[in-house]
Amino acid sequence: MVLAVICAIFFALALLGMPLVWALLLTTVATIGIFGMSYPLEAIFLSYISSVEPLHLAAIPLFIFTGELITQGGVGKRLIDFARSLLAFMPGGLGVVTVSACTMFGSVSGSAVADSAAIGSIMVPRMAEQGYPRAFAAALIAVAGTIGVLMPLSIPLLVYGFVGNVSIRELLVSGVFPAFTLAFVLILLCVWKGRSLGCDLGGTMPSRRDIGKSFLAILPASGMPVVILGGILSGIFTPTEAASVAVFYGLILALFVYREVRPAQVPGMLLQSFRTSAVVMLVVGATGALSWLITVEQIPANLAQAILDVAENRYVFLFLLNLALILVGIFLEPLPSLMLTAPLFIPTAKAFSIDPVHLGLIMVFNLVIGLYTPPVGGTLFVAAKIARVGMVAISRELIPMFVLALCVLFLVTYVEAIPMALVWLMRG
Repeated sequence: MVLAVICAIFFALALLGMPLVWALLLTTVATIGIFGMSYPLEAIFLSYISSVEPLHLAAIPLFIFTGELITQGGVGKRLIDFARSLLAFMPGGLGVVTVSACTMFGSVSGSAVADSAAIGSIMVPRMAEQGYPRAFAAALIAVAGTIGVLMPLSIPLLVYGFVGNVSIRELLVSGVFPAFTLAFVLILLCVWKGRSLGCDLGGTMPSRRDIGKSFLAILPASGMPVVILGGILSGIFTPTEAASVAVFYGLILALFVYREVRPAQVPGMLLQSFRTSAVVMLVVGATGALSWLITVEQIPANLAQAILDVAENRYVFLFLLNLALILVGIFLEPLPSLMLTAPLFIPTAKAFSIDPVHLGLIMVFNLVIGLYTPPVGGTLFVAAKIARVGMVAISRELIPMFVLALCVLFLVTYVEAIPMALVWLMRG
């Protein structure tokens, strides 16, 4: 009953347009008042503060700043040039290049919105000039931009690891095969689209010289995920320390290697990253306050028992989990969604002997689908703005991509080896 009231109040406030922080805090206060709970309001303040105090949360603003450096530092253009040199000869070549560039860029930015904006601003006009419908180009950017959220350096996976006390190293590698699987099915769609439209039937094979030239240009940037992920996996540094290394690496790329950022621009980029990080941390604190109330009321235990009563086995539970998370992801961004739902579902998943790493990847995959699902998808709005198309047009083009994403989600959910194969190798 308490959980139902919390959900009703929160979604009502969110749909009315109330800022997320206030919706979370008012939901907490209102629930205490409605049920006449004896908790002092000071407890809300203390839980808010304690949620933003842990040192490991410093990794979030550091990775956000890294993404800002990478986005403005010319990495996106060089990734696109490299992908074009390798893949533009294929039917649907520009679409294939778009998906491939998004996948590679996501491995260094960790942000779906940054990925969509950086690659989309270059590729959408080119695809339109080639003859692709602008709505299709926008839909492709909206979906492909989320692939990076599954790749190593993913911010949502980091947050899930912090919230659920799950190995960051294992979480980061769990997304590699799912990300490539999603990229592969989108590439197949692009090949079919290029042929069916007749606008992009492919070109000549690239020369070794062109491939080598574009590879040398992207080589410095490709070292970032190698250094960061290698350092985390080998235990040389923690995820928080890795975030500091990522900032240092990003500064070197932007200022001295590609020289597309001037030193005078860095303070402005820091300020923008600070603003983004401040919003994230405000939401972290408010989510922590509501999570505290959910925990002390033993809602996770009650929910686990309720699901156990309904779900006869782990397969039914996973189906219900996917259904619930897709609905949550439609209305909320991945980070607050994870912080709200992870404490609820981790204990329940353990009751069904589901690995918390596998659970985390499933949760993140579900929630990133919400980034391109109307009405409030983050990458959806970015892509629509870049392509200058309406929501109705882009939504029509999204339907086959949405179906493909759901098929990959089904595989990730029920074929455990796809997300967990590399994790099992790490565990020996």
